[in-house]
Amino acid sequence: MDSVIDLGIGGMTCASCVSRVERVLRKQPGVAEAAVNLATESARVTFSGEAGEDALARLKRAVRDAGYEPRSPMAAQEEVPAGWLGVPRDAWPVVAALLLSAPLALPMLGDLFDQHWMLPAWAQFLLATPVQFVLGARFYKAGWHALKALTGNMELLVAIGTTAGWALSTWLWWRAEPGEMVHLYYEGSAVVIALVLLGKWLEARAKRQTTDAIRALHALRPERAHLLPDGVRRTELADVGVDELMPGDLVRVLPGERFPADGEVLLGESQADESMLTGESMPVAKQPGDAVTGGSINGDGSLEVRVRAVGAQSVLSHIIALVQDAQAAKAPVQRLVDRVAAVFVPVVLLIALATLVVWWQLGAPIESALLNAVSVLVIACPCALGLATPAAIMTGTGVAARHGILIKDPVALEMAHRVDTVAFDKTGTLTEGHPRLRVVEVADGVDELAVLQAAGTLQSQSTHPLAQAVVDGARAHGLRIEPETARDVQAVQGRGMVGRVTGAWLALGSLRWMHELGAGDGPLLQRASVLESEGGTVSVLATGSDDGVWTPVALFVFGDEAKPGAAAALEALREQGMRLRMVSGDSRGAALAMGHLLGLRADQDEVLAEVLPGDKAALIERLKRGDAGTAGDPARREGHPHTVAMVGDGVNDAPALAAADVGIAMSHSRGGGSDVAMHAAGITLMRGDVALVGAALDISHRTVSKIRQNLFWAFAYNTAGIPLAAMGFLSPVVAGAAMALSSVSVVSNALLLRRWQPPR
Repeated sequence: MDSVIDLGIGGMTCASCVSRVERVLRKQPGVAEAAVNLATESARVTFSGEAGEDALARLKRAVRDAGYEPRSPMAAQEEVPAGWLGVPRDAWPVVAALLLSAPLALPMLGDLFDQHWMLPAWAQFLLATPVQFVLGARFYKAGWHALKALTGNMELLVAIGTTAGWALSTWLWWRAEPGEMVHLYYEGSAVVIALVLLGKWLEARAKRQTTDAIRALHALRPERAHLLPDGVRRTELADVGVDELMPGDLVRVLPGERFPADGEVLLGESQADESMLTGESMPVAKQPGDAVTGGSINGDGSLEVRVRAVGAQSVLSHIIALVQDAQAAKAPVQRLVDRVAAVFVPVVLLIALATLVVWWQLGAPIESALLNAVSVLVIACPCALGLATPAAIMTGTGVAARHGILIKDPVALEMAHRVDTVAFDKTGTLTEGHPRLRVVEVADGVDELAVLQAAGTLQSQSTHPLAQAVVDGARAHGLRIEPETARDVQAVQGRGMVGRVTGAWLALGSLRWMHELGAGDGPLLQRASVLESEGGTVSVLATGSDDGVWTPVALFVFGDEAKPGAAAALEALREQGMRLRMVSGDSRGAALAMGHLLGLRADQDEVLAEVLPGDKAALIERLKRGDAGTAGDPARREGHPHTVAMVGDGVNDAPALAAADVGIAMSHSRGGGSDVAMHAAGITLMRGDVALVGAALDISHRTVSKIRQNLFWAFAYNTAGIPLAAMGFLSPVVAGAAMALSSVSVVSNALLLRRWQPPR
């Protein structure tokens, strides 16, 4: 089985750094794949088989030898501590560079007002040199490591460009005659370094905002829990760390506190605010027997809770892992960026060299030719290129998680915006999934309450949803159910239950089973056939004699209910141009009846009935090929392929979720969901709201749009800026400002996704 190691990496600045670190990591023994994320400053390394005990140490050593700093995977998400005078510690190099560069840049401002504020050459030298070689030391260090590896990165471009400007100025000052006024270019190098440092600091601040979702989820974990005595090991209430809790422990949760772990309410009544986990703003009522999720907030009641899951097995940990996995993975579109970055820096160095040579050959002074080459080096830094995709993905997946939409990986995110067909499982997805007893019809001379009492007693020993509906129906009529009065109870697979209640034989099950038992075809069974054809789910209760003769005495008609808002959510998807399909294993009559309630159009093949669980995956494949399209749809006749999303909630939906282009697993209870369905799906909805399907597709579309916008601007900055710099239209200072602005603008554009709200 493959193993994965996550590693934080400091010092990366551009797409070229990402490519270089990935190459270094992939060369390590046993490494199958390495994906580096510039926005999170982290790497995910996949090993073929188990990673050795020294695997992490070897990876860290390789990263350090490549010129970068191995760190904790969460380091980029930690808040920067405050420094001196309230200025963040990481901002002081920027402040120092700006203060030292400001006097050098003043003459440019003075020229606008015909003022000559030029500093003496020695003063310019004293101001520019510490900026160049102390505050800019990071560029030399990283550039040197890149040269040793025969690669290039942003630091190498900045180091070469600014050093050329500083060296040219020093040379001109050194050879000048005493008292001669000579134009120096110290301000260009110093201001470029100051602007690059400022841009990287602003970029780092913006990147930390893209990890707000992860930090917010981690903040949900309380630190302490009130552990109740168990009468054996513990005899008194104790406050313990949450990491000390074990499954089976009993804890008390006071009003306003966060639940310390997943569990089940044993005593007390309250409400829980689960909005951070599920996106549901309304508090959820909790009473004995209800599940609670660690991290959610208790309302105004005190509860005693039995711990069911802690640590990595908890719902909160699972959510955090899903979001982190999505943000650590690499989107398919990023492969284009990686290919460009692999050759970008060497090409830029050649363009800069060509700029220098061409301008010199055209008769320009060596100073002008060198400055144009420096401008090319500075404007070409591929910082924005490396941030374009991960910044958008991190922000999009983070805001989606805050609204109860967990996107498992960027592949699902990128594919979801292409979806044109959405197939829904019926039971538990579009419907409540809890059948209710709607009608009891009895034969002539039979007491309805007595029949209901007997049927409820027989079914009380079963956990089948229809059996529970019978029991609930009996109790709703004020009848007392005594399971112990039922004897010889036996479940008949796929048919029903048989047993003795107060000495009499009873069988309750399907119409087909009644025919198999030889219960005849009297008026009651004929009525059952009519009800089934009208879309009802019907069970027949029959009494039996000792010689095996069965007589139908009552019909139980069950019905599921559509989820609130499901019909409106489906209509909203249809208005967006989606082809809709409801996939059901029920009889055609029952499926059509529910489809009618949901506004689905049977005449356009939007209701697909009698589909066995094992056949759902094959149906999805046919939908993808266009073989099961809408009647009269040209795509059906042409076999035009479609991008299909499958929405389901149970274990039996897992094959279809995996077969779909995008699998969407919907939780069948608040804050929970089928683990099998969640693993098979690329997107998980943390509450059973059908409207979240449209919201998931919408955030996918908006995130992919941001990725495209970012890539366009990242490429546009370089493709437009390099020729302008080569032609002499950009000074190094302007080029440095534009390069810094490109990174900040790309991250800021991605952060606009934080304002996204699910469509209403």
